[in-house]
Amino acid sequence: MMLKVINPTNGQLLHEYPALDPAGMEARIDTATQAFAHWRKQSIAQRAEVLNRVATLMREQETDLARLMTQEMGKPVKEARGEIQKAAWCAEHYAAHAADYLAPLTLLSDASSSYVQHLPLGPVLGILPWNAPFWLAFRFCAPALMAGNTCLLKHDPHVPACAEAIADLFVQAEAPAGILQNLPLATTAVEGAIRHPQVRAVSFTGSSAAGSRVASLAAAELKPAVLELGGSDPAIVLKDADLEQAADAIVLSRIINAGQSCIAAKRIIVEATVHDRFVELLKVRLEKLRLGDPADPATDIGPIAREDLRAELSRQVEETLAAGARCLLGGQVPEGDGFFYPVTLLTEVTNEMAACREETFGPVAVVLKADSAAQALQIANDTEYGLAASIWTERNRGEAMTKEIEAGQVVVNGLVKTDPRLPSGGIKRSGYGRELGPHGILEFVNVQQIWIGPKRE
Repeated sequence: MMLKVINPTNGQLLHEYPALDPAGMEARIDTATQAFAHWRKQSIAQRAEVLNRVATLMREQETDLARLMTQEMGKPVKEARGEIQKAAWCAEHYAAHAADYLAPLTLLSDASSSYVQHLPLGPVLGILPWNAPFWLAFRFCAPALMAGNTCLLKHDPHVPACAEAIADLFVQAEAPAGILQNLPLATTAVEGAIRHPQVRAVSFTGSSAAGSRVASLAAAELKPAVLELGGSDPAIVLKDADLEQAADAIVLSRIINAGQSCIAAKRIIVEATVHDRFVELLKVRLEKLRLGDPADPATDIGPIAREDLRAELSRQVEETLAAGARCLLGGQVPEGDGFFYPVTLLTEVTNEMAACREETFGPVAVVLKADSAAQALQIANDTEYGLAASIWTERNRGEAMTKEIEAGQVVVNGLVKTDPRLPSGGIKRSGYGRELGPHGILEFVNVQQIWIGPKRE
């Protein structure tokens, strides 16, 4: 079977890559298992040398690696280059800080000495989406590798060249053979990888529906899993907010990667007394953005990654308008080649409409009105998702409100983003477990309790 990639900029076949057959998958999982026997015994300093070499190579090859994302999933080149830099930073961060994150923890008991140590599990399967091919791969593999695990990279079928390039970076870095294996699998073959007895844990980033299936399979095999799933993230703007600053950050959050981000601001909830003014601020900023060829450095927004994804986005907008929303910008699929969708601004939206009840993956900003801060919180939490949120208000008030937000990540007066130093993840149908930070690296370790006698009286 071939993995066929359609260039989203022109709708033409870009390239084809062969998918692994069952024997090929078995061979690569076996290689990762054999590599684990050696890698787990390497010191953290030795593992760090490998990750740092990989990071250096990424920085040196930034232009070529970024181009792969632009071609395969339509990321504007200026964003793609930034993603390569962020992935390199992630590798460097865990190389520098894994020793602290994994340090044994002394716990007093009746033992002469008692403590917890953090040991690797074995081969870990990472099932990744197309929207941030390098960043999401290193968010998964950098902490897992530094903890002493080996990694099996099952990337999205739409970005096979990116996946192959990531695996090749480890070859170029002369990493121990097999510590990171590319698994270019057809979607139907993923169940076999999850169930494989040598796979010890699973990390999944993707939709809530697919995450539910992955969770069921992992649970059936009694394997730990981390799930980072969809979101319908609220951005609350109260009357005492810095409206200009809020508009700048919310527009960036909504349109980065053509709006194809789980942690994008998807429901903009504005207090009534500043609603009209804030809508104007959004409109002025959104209408300046340039939609076009992602290979052009002047482009702000590239195409939607696939034709079916654009059709789904268009359906959500049409249903929202039919339910009574008002369209101030965009809202129509443009003519011409490629899978482009215009910057769209919808107002008079309520939480019952499709653009709020479902996750929207595209450059569509929707604005809801709240009569008070209390009602804004109620609207924000009235969703099956719980990934991230932002609050724009006076600092102390915003910090107090964070305890009322049902989300795994809350930002006060700033841009929601992922950071190697801080844990990220969701609650409710946005998943469970955490990636990144000290919490993320401990997801795929054996938290082993040690009791050393004699017993103390």
